[in-house]
Amino acid sequence: MRRVRAIVSGRVQGVSYRASTADEAQRLGLAGWVKNRVDGRVELEAEGPPDRIADLLAWCEHGPPAARVSGVAVEELTPLAAEDGFTIRRTD
Repeated sequence: MRRVRAIVSGRVQGVSYRASTADEAQRLGLAGWVKNRVDGRVELEAEGPPDRIADLLAWCEHGPPAARVSGVAVEELTPLAAEDGFTIRRTD
């Protein structure tokens, strides 16, 4: 199992980025969450098989059609194996 945190920059709020990310992660069978940040970026944590995490991160590079992604910073985390499903969280 692999767990990552990704911070996505660009025009990623107000373009259904969170909902589309949750849909894609659920399609891939991943656990975790996604949320808007107050600084205009989107943050997510995802956990699952390494190949499916790679697929999600590749998707994050472009996101939904209205998004304009300028960067995705990825940090490796210790897998938790404590979550079921993929959720949308409220902005902090």
